[in-house]
Amino acid sequence: MADQLKLHRPCLVAVWPGMGHVALSAGYYLMAKLGMHQVAEFSARELFDVDHVEVKDGLISMGRMPRSRLFAWKDPRGKQDIVVFLGEAQPPHGKYAFCRRLLERAQELGVERVFTFAAMATQMHPEHDSRVFVTATSATILEELKDRGVEVLEEGQIGGLNGVLLGVAAESGLSGTCLLGEMPHLFAQVPFPKASLAVLRAFTAIVDVELDLEELSQQAALVEKGLGELLAKVEEAIERQKQGEGEEEGTLVEPEERGLRPEDEDRVERLFADARKDRSKAYELKNELDRLGIFGEYEDRFLDLFKSPE
Repeated sequence: MADQLKLHRPCLVAVWPGMGHVALSAGYYLMAKLGMHQVAEFSARELFDVDHVEVKDGLISMGRMPRSRLFAWKDPRGKQDIVVFLGEAQPPHGKYAFCRRLLERAQELGVERVFTFAAMATQMHPEHDSRVFVTATSATILEELKDRGVEVLEEGQIGGLNGVLLGVAAESGLSGTCLLGEMPHLFAQVPFPKASLAVLRAFTAIVDVELDLEELSQQAALVEKGLGELLAKVEEAIERQKQGEGEEEGTLVEPEERGLRPEDEDRVERLFADARKDRSKAYELKNELDRLGIFGEYEDRFLDLFKSPE
């Protein structure tokens, strides 16, 4: 199907796992709300290796290779289509070769501009607004972005494929932009949707695409409240220690029994059914799978929702 797909001046958005789930969350949200379809699976198996095995009911099976997929949206206004590349993992070696091959595939689809999303960890308080930092492959692009509410990343490095892909894009004559959403350094390992929200606001302004961000905004507000309360408790505990109150003895908490409760399983199935009927509801499903800690088990089934109908 990808060989027959005709896109109008598409841009490519490439996302991989990273700090705060900033890039992946933004990519998934974009896919869900625009109702994208999977158009191709990108293969670079020789650049990956298997680093674990799966164990279920005491039996071992070989762990699968990370998958890389391309999804597309055709702009009904005929202005600019969008292609999203979703990579489950970055190759441990051969990053340049991987990016070169990906951009060759993207150019076959007619891609003219490349975006990557990433996180920028700073000392920000979780209750503050996330800034968006930008870097690009040309001074002309930076000049165009100055009135988009972003800050230029003057110096530094962008690790991994978020940066390498743009370097290869520049070599290939494609324009490239990286949008980095600001998140608290203290919570680098915690999903931070406020940064994803900021990145998508900047992106949609740049490419002139309407996107309903209300659901992501609500999620960001909930996480902000939770992290703010957690930080307040930590600061309070530190203050008590300074005052010599000492530490309270801990209480042993038994681990919860693994496995889904029947009501959780029923809810997941209802959300899958809803998402099959209305693709925009897929992000609600992803949030529930993340909350239950089972997205990895359902990831292939989730992404199957975005396959084009036969």
